[in-house]
Amino acid sequence: MQGIESLVPLILIFGIMYFLLIRPQQKKLKQHQAMVTALRRGDQIITQGGVMGKVTKVKDDSNEVEVEIATGVNVRVVRSTIATVVNKTEPAK
Repeated sequence: MQGIESLVPLILIFGIMYFLLIRPQQKKLKQHQAMVTALRRGDQIITQGGVMGKVTKVKDDSNEVEVEIATGVNVRVVRSTIATVVNKTEPAK
């Protein structure tokens, strides 16, 4: 009986850690993946490095998008490095 009683606090600590740390991180990761997969041409984004730009080309088969950061200056950006979408564009009719 002594062994079971000593395991109860460890199980409670793991349960608390799961609900306070692990689960919210998993939800945040899912939301980020959904945001990145929903990128369209014309969306204004901010990368994790702080670069702001407008998406000019979305490559479905690869893991990158083309972003215009200044007039005539296009860079390729890995999708996972996109931090936020500032302005979403409406889909074309």
